[in-house]
Formats: sequence, structure tokens, C-alpha cells
Amino acid sequence: MILFGKGTAEAVPFPSCSGRQCEIQMRLPAVSFARLDLGMFLAVTWAHIDRTAFAFIGRKRGVPNLNSQQFFSEPADGLAATPEPQGATAPAAAPQLDEERLAWLAMALAPGLGPKRILDAVRETGSASRIFTLPLTALEGLRFPAEAAQFLFDGKARRAAEEEWARVAAQGATVVTYSCPEYPERLREIYDPPPVLWVRGDAKLLGRPSIAVVGTRHPTPYGSGVAERLSRDLAARRLLIVSGMARGIDSCAHKGALAARMPTLAVWGTGIDVVYPKENRKLAEEILAAGGAIVSEQPMGSFPAPQNFPRRNRILSGLSVAVLVVEAAENSGTRVTARCAEEQNRDLFAVPGNVTSKGSWTPNTLIKQGAKLVATWEDVWEDLPSQVRLELEAESPPASKPEAGTSLLPDPVLRPEEAIVLEVLRADESLQIDEILELLETQLTSSEVFTALFELEMAGRVRQLPGKNYVRTM
Repeated sequence: MILFGKGTAEAVPFPSCSGRQCEIQMRLPAVSFARLDLGMFLAVTWAHIDRTAFAFIGRKRGVPNLNSQQFFSEPADGLAATPEPQGATAPAAAPQLDEERLAWLAMALAPGLGPKRILDAVRETGSASRIFTLPLTALEGLRFPAEAAQFLFDGKARRAAEEEWARVAAQGATVVTYSCPEYPERLREIYDPPPVLWVRGDAKLLGRPSIAVVGTRHPTPYGSGVAERLSRDLAARRLLIVSGMARGIDSCAHKGALAARMPTLAVWGTGIDVVYPKENRKLAEEILAAGGAIVSEQPMGSFPAPQNFPRRNRILSGLSVAVLVVEAAENSGTRVTARCAEEQNRDLFAVPGNVTSKGSWTPNTLIKQGAKLVATWEDVWEDLPSQVRLELEAESPPASKPEAGTSLLPDPVLRPEEAIVLEVLRADESLQIDEILELLETQLTSSEVFTALFELEMAGRVRQLPGKNYVRTM
């Protein structure tokens, strides 16, 4: 503003223009304001405006560039820029993709190139990034299919890799290639390790000691309970639970690890942005929220093709120090994982089942062939490599070493009606509500049975399954 008086006017800064996010300062010469009319004042003022009097801070996008007239300029020396508000932060830029990782990604997206051929080509050339500089004949000399060689030579592979990386960054995910330090060492040991892994969540989990828990998509109540209990107990001792997040045993394994408030790793046969099955969307969100990770060798947007899942199983066993089979039928895909574990020299564990149940065929057969029988977490723990056990015991705080779920308080005393209902329920087979009422019709009324079941379910002693089926918790 201008201070009027009989003497001279001093240069006083104008207030900041908060609406335009600019700050204007004027310097006016000493001028007599005695009997100065408004028109003369404006003429004198405009004639002596310094070109450095205007400074724009945080120009908005789309404002015309007036630098050609040197009318607006950056703040002059001594004029500090207005700081941005504390709450307003610029969006984080996507991490840059280096040439080496880009080349791995380009080869993984090339049609007709499998993991073994990609790894052999990189060993022969010495560096993945050299693929971009090779002529077409040299690419074909690496035993690349004609379509893949042309795809790389034309630059289409590079463009596809850049577009894929943009999609990955938009999802907040990352890409771990075979040459990255985050790539798990155990996975390098298998015959055909995936050259690229798409990862959502904590990529550091890839190198943690882990056990793969696998089984049927249609488990019995016994199988679901055993898978969840063993996964919970092992996760509580810092052994990472790895599974495929499929229906059945896989989902129970992840839920057991989450019940222990520990991270878990899901290996998908789809892209990391395609949840399959769709009903496990909430489970995927819980895995990421708990600090876990979702991993796949399939590009973004890959749909659940049947051939992807048997190939996925070699990653399940390759990431792990051991594989635990809970329930699986004779022709189950779990047998593929068990065979991969044997080929990769991984320890194989199996939970025995009812010999009359078709879901017990695979684990019972594996036990006959030499797999270790598992009933409790100690059966797995005592057969782990010594180095792995020492590493896990060093990570475990003293409070987590006692048995999970133990309490200093005794179990609450059940009412007589609850004890009667609990006695007829089994952990390995569910009973429908009509069957329970029929078994107890001479001892309890229907209202007493319903009340007892409700109280037992609230206490965690009983679990209700779809169709009003009840099973005793393990």
C-alpha cells in the first residue's frame, strides 16, 4: 500500500495475492504527494514500476508464458518464494526403470520365449540389456523363435515393457528380475526359475524362510481346521506361510497366518491385478494390509488360464524350504507341487487323513513314499534345516516362543447343555442342525440346543458352516 503524507512516499510491500498464489512487491520513488491528483499518481507510479517487482510463485498450469516481454519473472535475489502448504505434497514420481530391468521385462513379454531360453540367452550375451543392440540374425542365433526375435528387433518389445512398467507403477507394485538383489536365492536353484516376478506388497518377504501349505479346493472340515491351525502355529514362530490363495486349503493357510498376525505370501496364476477366485478379494486385501505380498510370473491383466496354475506350483515349492500337503485327491494339482518339491530337493510333509476319504489319497500316499507325517507344528519344526531354525529363533521374541493360544487362566466351565452339545460334535466331520436335534431329542429341547450352539460359537468352540452345519474347532 502507499502511505500519503506531506513529505515522501516509502516503498511498502503490497499484500500477498492468495487467490493467484503470487506475491507482488513494488518499489516507488520518493515523490511529493502534496496536491497530487489521482491521475498523476497513477501515471508516476506506472512509469517507475521495476520489472523485478512481480514474482509468481507456483504458476498454475496453462498460464501464458510472458517471458518474451520480460514482464513477469522469477523472484529476484532477496525475494523468497512462498512455501507450499504443509498438507499439500506433490504426487510421488514413478521409479525409473533401468535398462537392464527393462530388457528382462521385454523378453518376458516376447511371444514364445520361456524362462529357460531367456536365462540361457542372458548367460550367453553377458547382460540382458545387450538384447536391445543385437541384430536380427544374432537374436535368431540365440535360439529365439522368429516371432520373438522380430518382436525384439522391431522395438515392439521395448515399448511393451515400458507400457507394462507404467501399469505396474500405477498399481503401486514392482518388478523383480533375475538379476535384482531382491530375487530369492532359493528360487534361483530350480531348473527353470521365472526371469521376472511381479510383486505387490513387501518384496523382501521373497527371501524369508518359508513353507508352502497346499491342498484340495474342496476340503473337509477336518482338513480346513488342520491347515489353519498348523499355519497359525508355524507363522507364530516366524516361518512364512506361502500358498496359492485358491479356494479350500490355500485360503485356510493364509487365514491361519493372518490369525497369528503375521505376513503371508500368495503366489497367483494370474496377473497381480486379477483376483482369482473373486470371492477371495477381501482375503487379498487383508494379506496386503498385514504386510504380506502377492507374487506372480504373469504380466498385468493375465486372466486365470488353466495352464498357468501347474506352472505356478513350481514357484510355490521353489520359494520354500519345505512343502506341507494337507488334503488332496488322487488327481489333484497338489501332486504337481509335491513332485516339484521332490525335484527341487525340498522337504515334503503330509497330514494323514481318513483312509475312506478320497481327499486323503495324496497325503497318505506321500507318507507311504517317504514324506514326513505331521500332526503338530513340532513335527515340522524338528525337521527344518538347522540354519533355518536358528534364524527363526533369533527373530522370535521370548514372548512368542510358548505355545500359541495358551493362557494362564483355565478354560471356562461349560454349562451342562453346552457340554452335551459339544460332546456330539466332531472336528473332522460336520453335523447338520437337524441331525444334532435328532441326536439330542431325548436330552435337550430344541431351544436349549440352539442356545448352546450360539454360546459355543461365540466362545470359539464351534464353527458354523454353510447350510447350518456345525463342526467342533480344533
